[in-house]
Amino acid sequence: MRDKTSWRWEGGFHLSGTVTEPAIQSEPETVCNVAISFDRCKITSVTCSCGNKDIFYCAHVVALSLYRIRKPDQVKLHLPISETLFQMNRDQLQKFVQYLITVHHTEVLPTAQKLADEILSQNSEINQVHGAPDPTAGASIDDENCWHLDEEQVQEQVKLFLSQGGYHGSGKQLNLLFAKVREMLKMRDSNGARMLTLITEQFMADPRLSLWRQQGTAMTDKYRQLWDELGALWMCIVLNPHCKLEQKTSWLKQLKKWNSVDVCPWEDGNHGSELPNLTNALPQGANANQDSSNRPHRTVFTRAIEACDLHWQDSHLQHIISSDLYTNYCYHDDTENSLFDSHGWPLWHEHVPTACARVDALRSHGYPREALRLAIAIVNTLRRQQQKQLEMFRTQKKELPHKSITSITNLEGWVGHPLDPVGTLFSSLMEACRIDDESFAGFSDFTENMGQFKSLEYQHLSAHKFLEEGESYLTLAVEVALVGLGQQRIMPDGLYTQEKVCRNEEQLISKLQEIELDDTLVKIFRKQAVFLLEAGPYSGLGEIIHRESVPMHTFAKYLFTSLLPHDAELAYKIALRAMRLLVLESTAPTGDLTRPHHIASVVPNRYPRWFTLSHIESQQCELASTMLTAAKGDVRRLETVLESIQKNIHSSSHIFKLAQDAFKIATLMDSLPDITLLKVSLELGLQVMRMTLSTLNWRRREMVRWLVTCATEVGVYALDSIMQSWFTLFTPTEATSIVATTVMSNSTIVRLHLDCHQQEKLASSARTLALQCAMKDPQNCALSALTLCEKDHIAFETAYQIVLDAATTGMSYTQLFTIARYMEHRGYPMRAYKLATLAMTHLNLSYNQDTHPAINDVLWACALSHSLGKNELAAIIPLVVKSVKCATVLSDILRRCTLTTPGMVGLHGRRNSGKLMSLDKAPLRQLLDATIGAYINTTHSRLTHISPRHYSEFIEFLSKARETFLMAHDGHIQFTQFIDNLKQIYKGKKKLMMLVRERFG
Repeated sequence: MRDKTSWRWEGGFHLSGTVTEPAIQSEPETVCNVAISFDRCKITSVTCSCGNKDIFYCAHVVALSLYRIRKPDQVKLHLPISETLFQMNRDQLQKFVQYLITVHHTEVLPTAQKLADEILSQNSEINQVHGAPDPTAGASIDDENCWHLDEEQVQEQVKLFLSQGGYHGSGKQLNLLFAKVREMLKMRDSNGARMLTLITEQFMADPRLSLWRQQGTAMTDKYRQLWDELGALWMCIVLNPHCKLEQKTSWLKQLKKWNSVDVCPWEDGNHGSELPNLTNALPQGANANQDSSNRPHRTVFTRAIEACDLHWQDSHLQHIISSDLYTNYCYHDDTENSLFDSHGWPLWHEHVPTACARVDALRSHGYPREALRLAIAIVNTLRRQQQKQLEMFRTQKKELPHKSITSITNLEGWVGHPLDPVGTLFSSLMEACRIDDESFAGFSDFTENMGQFKSLEYQHLSAHKFLEEGESYLTLAVEVALVGLGQQRIMPDGLYTQEKVCRNEEQLISKLQEIELDDTLVKIFRKQAVFLLEAGPYSGLGEIIHRESVPMHTFAKYLFTSLLPHDAELAYKIALRAMRLLVLESTAPTGDLTRPHHIASVVPNRYPRWFTLSHIESQQCELASTMLTAAKGDVRRLETVLESIQKNIHSSSHIFKLAQDAFKIATLMDSLPDITLLKVSLELGLQVMRMTLSTLNWRRREMVRWLVTCATEVGVYALDSIMQSWFTLFTPTEATSIVATTVMSNSTIVRLHLDCHQQEKLASSARTLALQCAMKDPQNCALSALTLCEKDHIAFETAYQIVLDAATTGMSYTQLFTIARYMEHRGYPMRAYKLATLAMTHLNLSYNQDTHPAINDVLWACALSHSLGKNELAAIIPLVVKSVKCATVLSDILRRCTLTTPGMVGLHGRRNSGKLMSLDKAPLRQLLDATIGAYINTTHSRLTHISPRHYSEFIEFLSKARETFLMAHDGHIQFTQFIDNLKQIYKGKKKLMMLVRERFG
């Protein structure tokens, strides 16, 4: 936008002018009248005729302000209007007023008339006040002065963004507002707290809060994160080191008001925390605010309320943040809460999240040097505590060598904590070593360049004081991140807080991954890795941990990949230690109740509700996969990793993924297969088979097929082995239809380059498997067994006998018909016939099942019997009559039997001569009578519930019935009698009977 500013006028503390916006395309030129009031280098109010409504100044206000800054000589200066009026005589004053009214008569005439009336009235309020206001003269020295903030627009904008529910980038816009608040705090603009108050009021008025509370549903994750930022910002505001007591009192009153509202979101998202009030600093704990600690739930404002009791008057704290030279080399108090360490460097003992909240507050309010000094003192305190804890644990181990120590001293984890203490320390220290960081310009008294170890935009910068030789802000930042990530901490309650633990851990690791490791940083990694392994209950990677500790898989994967090129042994120790997932183990340690601060005294015994368990298991799987990849070619390491996987991973799907990963790594195209890794893959696959054998798993078929592929890659002995022990790995159906069938396929033989002897040995194992499966599950395995045993006469006969033995009890007609058809196809018609007759005994087709899938099998069985001869047909027809009650099926069989002579196409294709079978003699007479009877019964059944729309279909049915009746010697008479009976019995169905008479007389 190109603005042109004209007729500037400045009088006292008021600036006014016009800003011309040039015409663009279809829009004409616009002229805006702008007025700005200012006081003590701050713009205190603005007006512009453009009408734009926004939180921030419009472009015209900015243009006029910049014009005044850049071209002060072009702006005409005036005394305050009261001084100018004082210099006028009566005639001039009258002329001035009348001209002013004339120029702006429509706007000011009513006001002028009202003021004139009041001035002329002796008792008016205006005459009770000495003098008159002057907007161009500025405020009194005692008046509050602050930058102009359009409160109404702030409220409207926040309300709009919230109403959009996260759509249209509203979440991003709200985050920008929060960033603006932080920017205002950093510039020490008093509007920061005002603006956050307005934002908070709109958040509290969001109607969705009541709705979610009534419905018992959780707010969305992104919305929940906005509330977290809101609470963190209030923490920063109340911890302003230079705020006035009355300000803090006002904020506390407002925070308590919001805190008491029913719909105020809880800190953990879903559940009220039962932990004690831990926010208050240890030196000031006696004055802890008790109001909120007695509340059943901690809200997003609870910590800010508690922080109102904190102060900055502690002399030790003041010395820490105000001086780089604060030391005491003669201080020898080596107690737990000593003020200086053995170097004489200052320490700060306070609840860690609270101490870090002070650092965040100092940074937020524009005190970066002070924040850095306090951050260094906190990190040095943490490192000293770490060393003390290690020494304490080693002493305990010596005193109680056989006792498992699983105490957790940290009831609140630092990673995922609402105040993000580790993230605060890390960010503060990383800012100090940014090469291009302007916020530390002129900081040479506090820093010196320790070398050119460059990592992205960071380099090693160290302080004159308080750091070991070779250490820097960068090493300190990395070390505190490792300390926080490795802390043993209890898994919090609630879905949101558990997801937050995972999310914050991944965010912190992501930041660490941006840093390129040099020799200095590798030393830090080694140091912390050793501590984590040896520190017992203080470390999440200690030898024995509590059952509900947050798992270390994600962190350990990062440590493993970082340490692997420099210290493989240490890398594997860390990763293998982290593989455990005790919450899923029934024999996990429950804790040492004799120890102080044990978690069991705070959290009641319960089966933990780990909402993020699936994510945690996937991270465990990723760690194992990373180790498998790295261990390729190393037999000892692969065996160790395999044992760890088998011991610690409890999910079949994840073990299957690892088996697949190992297989892919072992069979990469650019190298020979790694046989050890292939065996690991097979072993994991076998474990999956055993785990899922008796449970439902939708991927089971895929798993079985993959295992056979893997065993094929390992070799013929692996295939033979899985067939020998099939009953521990597969169901009988899987063993025959997938395993043995695949093993016996030509592709497998070609793939393995088997000789005749090897082929026969494999085939023998497959046949043995097939017969065992057929015995165990004949219904589902008999056909596969017969197929697999085709080339061995004895085995084939055995399989056939198994089918016959099972046919009378455990097999369905469908299974028997299928096997019978297979027998006929293989050239065993008599055996097929035998099985078909057995199948018929299991079948029952009612009168209305004229589309039953078994009909084709019945027709096939009758055709097979007919082709074998009269005796076979005579034997099966009684079975058909007994099993089939459907008239149309029976008439179809009857028709087919009368077309050709039984046995005309006999065995081996020989044609038999003979007469057609008579319908007056057995067995066809029996079939004919049954068919006629079926038509009669079906007719009566259909007439019971027939509707007019089915009349025509019924007439056609009777026509087919007549065809069958007429096949009998006296069929015409029988059919006539049948029709007469219908007319008599169903005479009430007049329309239908009329149709019957029309067709059949």
